[in-house]
Amino acid sequence: MLDTGCETGGPPPAGVPDAPCELVTVPARHGLEAVDILRLRECVGPVLHDGAGGTLGFLVPPGTADGWDLPGSVCVPAHRRSGRPSDPPVAGTGWLVPPESAQAGATEPARLRAALSEAARTIAAAEGTS
Repeated sequence: MLDTGCETGGPPPAGVPDAPCELVTVPARHGLEAVDILRLRECVGPVLHDGAGGTLGFLVPPGTADGWDLPGSVCVPAHRRSGRPSDPPVAGTGWLVPPESAQAGATEPARLRAALSEAARTIAAAEGTS
């Protein structure tokens, strides 16, 4: 999901409104577990899936990438593309949790980190590798 045509870093290109967002990407299985955990805690923001279904991307507030260091995930600064408000901010993706169904405007980074850690433990226990 990292090379999808989303403008990353720096200012947005000319003609594109400055609508910053950041994106934490994780493998789909890990992300789906985290989405379930965040939904139960009523704090999931919009979530993207890539066209191939291999990764999920959680929209997080600007500034998250500066301190993001969770193994197995990547956080990149991005700027939303111009278009309809319901369009995903990254080309080649679709909404798993669209903004109108999200419980928050963006997933809070500390809650996402906790949910991803819990998801990793759940997957390891299910696979008998914990």
